[in-house]
Amino acid sequence: TTLAGSSSGDTDATGTSASFNGPRGITTDGTNLYVTDNYNHRIRKIVISTGVVTTLAGSSSGSTDATGTSASFYNPRGITTDGTNLYVADTRNCRIRKIVISTGVVTTLAGIGCQGSTDHNTGTSASFNKPRGITTDGTNLYVADTYNHRIRKIE
Repeated sequence: TTLAGSSSGDTDATGTSASFNGPRGITTDGTNLYVTDNYNHRIRKIVISTGVVTTLAGSSSGSTDATGTSASFYNPRGITTDGTNLYVADTRNCRIRKIVISTGVVTTLAGIGCQGSTDHNTGTSASFNKPRGITTDGTNLYVADTYNHRIRKIE
């Protein structure tokens, strides 16, 4: 059965009245699903019990750290959660972004630009090239750094 979405678009609504444009990554905290809406450059939240879809963060392409729809992403793909935060592989910005679920505050955790594969650096001193997949073991993040052909660990 379809929980949410029915056509291409960016509508926040319930069930099939909602729309997405290229959803890629999905994760859950057990109550909600969190989806990277790739071509809408947004992170969407779906309440599992009702199918209500809302935009948690993002509104257009860019790399702005801010709150909710004032933040921006550029083709977010992978997503994971530790239950308190979401971690997003912001692919075309070559960054790993953190979203506080309760507030929608978006910050850049690691990466700047799309050049290189610098290890042993902190935060925006590290570099990625089109990261796509991301997961957590509860302590560390693991990133599929696609164009660098590496699996990276963020401690």
